[in-house]
Amino acid sequence: MNRGIRIDHVGVTVPDIDAATAFFEAAFDAVVLYDMRCRSEEPNGTPEAHRYLGIPSTMAQGAMRMLALPEGPGLELFEYLGPDQRGAVHPADIGWQHLAIHTDDLDDTLARIEAAGGTRNSDPRDLRGLEAGEGNRFVYTRTPWGSTLELVSYPTPQPYLLVAPRAKWAPWPSAVDALQSPLPEPA
Repeated sequence: MNRGIRIDHVGVTVPDIDAATAFFEAAFDAVVLYDMRCRSEEPNGTPEAHRYLGIPSTMAQGAMRMLALPEGPGLELFEYLGPDQRGAVHPADIGWQHLAIHTDDLDDTLARIEAAGGTRNSDPRDLRGLEAGEGNRFVYTRTPWGSTLELVSYPTPQPYLLVAPRAKWAPWPSAVDALQSPLPEPA
């Protein structure tokens, strides 16, 4: 087995890097680690950038910033400039469709998202099936620029742990640790 493989960061294209940074700071206590490209720099619209980024020739790479959430992988924000940028994708579109954030307090985090300018798609719902358990819930939200964010909380070990080869990364470091708590029976 190849070891040491994990998500390092998730890249998110945003219409305004400063406004997006403020949203992630307010909603999730994100901190700015560093800027790879500042707004004060000339946008990168070179043929080389078009090739390695896979962007249309009418677009240019603008600001880039790396954020850190309190736990988990980094969050890299990108700001592109040019006429061919499309709006945020919806979960039904092909490709990476949402970012899921685990939180110990779903209601508080949802309130913070809304206070920071995000919106909820619905009220939080119970997780079902192999993810069910007392207090295990989720809710889909939208960022102020329209990207989909899912909040998920599972304070109770999930029944998938009885059949899966390993646990998800959070909040249970291993299936053995999770199995120290009682598991609900699979539905």
